[in-house]
Amino acid sequence: MDGWTDDQFFRTLADMTTVQPYVYVQRDLVEPDWTRLPGWADVTTEQWESAQWQRAHCVKNLRQLRSVLGPGVEERFFTDLERDQAERATMSMLLPPQMLNTIVPHLAPDEAGYTDALFADPVRRYMLPVFSDRRTDWPSHPYATRDSLHEHDMWVAEGLTHRYPTKVLAELLPTCPQYCGHCTRMDLVGNSTPVIDKLKFDLKPVDRYDKMIDYLRATPAVRDVVVSGGDVANMPFKNLEAFLARLLEIENIRDIRLATKALMGLPQHWLQDDVRAGMERLATTARQRGVQIAIHTHVNHANSVTPLVARATRAMLDTGIRDVRNQGVLMEGVNADPHALLDLCFALSDGAEILPYYFYMCDMIPFSEHWRVSVDKAQQLQHGLMGYLPGFATPRIVCDVPFVGKRWVHQLAEYDRVHGISYWTKNYRTSIESDDTSALDRRYEYYDPIHTLPAAGQEWWHQHTGPNRAAQHDAAAEAARISREAAAVQAGA
Repeated sequence: MDGWTDDQFFRTLADMTTVQPYVYVQRDLVEPDWTRLPGWADVTTEQWESAQWQRAHCVKNLRQLRSVLGPGVEERFFTDLERDQAERATMSMLLPPQMLNTIVPHLAPDEAGYTDALFADPVRRYMLPVFSDRRTDWPSHPYATRDSLHEHDMWVAEGLTHRYPTKVLAELLPTCPQYCGHCTRMDLVGNSTPVIDKLKFDLKPVDRYDKMIDYLRATPAVRDVVVSGGDVANMPFKNLEAFLARLLEIENIRDIRLATKALMGLPQHWLQDDVRAGMERLATTARQRGVQIAIHTHVNHANSVTPLVARATRAMLDTGIRDVRNQGVLMEGVNADPHALLDLCFALSDGAEILPYYFYMCDMIPFSEHWRVSVDKAQQLQHGLMGYLPGFATPRIVCDVPFVGKRWVHQLAEYDRVHGISYWTKNYRTSIESDDTSALDRRYEYYDPIHTLPAAGQEWWHQHTGPNRAAQHDAAAEAARISREAAAVQAGA
């Protein structure tokens, strides 16, 4: 600038940067040194980058976890974890080495402070929850349910959920390479736990897939299929390719999205030669037929984005698919902070070529209250993200409202902040509402975590909820009445 020395100019630029609420710093991705963990001290790079080795050495129980971490971890951590597994966990333990290696990535278990760092670690908090993480006042919301989004209720064929007019969800299998503690499909996915007896598919896979394809062929209004589970990385690739090839033959299908957390949790899978070759075949056919294939992954913290994740993403993009996008979940203790979310978004976009797409509010499943945030906080977090990322890479924070679907957190129609009840509307019917004439006129409720409410709201829920669902329903109806009356009074004033 005229009249300014170079030193003044650059000092002013530096001052403008440092006064911002969030300061962007370009960071290189790092693969944590797995040999710092006693159980993997002798593991070679060739072994580590083998999908077969990763799968064979997944940590599935406390004994295996102790073996990997060694004697340096204090016993209080394992005691806490064991109690959670027995009394609260809705998902069984399953971590590939790649995933476990990103927990406390800067310390070895025999270093001072490791156990405290393990308790505090954001990836550990949702992949290896311990009992002391959970709330004791409201471990579950009174309206928490195993299938909180009613996906099972909306099956039009076993495993095929038709909730939105033009989109379906195809759950091909009930397993993943890794199990997240907050899994929204905890009623079906994974092994049973002491507190959750999992549902099982009745039909053989080949029969389920046939019925899915039959429905899609007979329903030309559907153009978009999310292929999920579970995680498609757990399906033999030849079987996945065969199913996707059948989808590509259906004239009305124009978008296919593959859901896989394993792009982050087990990137070695997506780097295998047969997987890369198969994805290239599918992408080529898709382009010829005017169909777009994308991969949707699930990363919740920047520590999980490593060079191997970036390599796997580039390998998939090189096959010719449309995009790789991230759908994270907002969770207290993990990422419910604007700086943590921005760090993650920049790690994804700058480091791994993954587009930040959505952050979902954690669903109302049992024992999830310590993770969930209020709609009010979600709105604040959305505000905190704005202006730092390109518009196309600024993720939307969404509330997945039962019987409604994804809604941006500022789209609510009404919000009773005292009782923590937000009201939402929709503009379409789900597959179970074809005869419901009022489906588009009513308001649908979503509930904030009770511990986030003001004292009056918490006391109200304590007084009006009990062990039976009838009491809970009456409580919600009463809260809705109070909200409507309050709104009417305010409007009259």
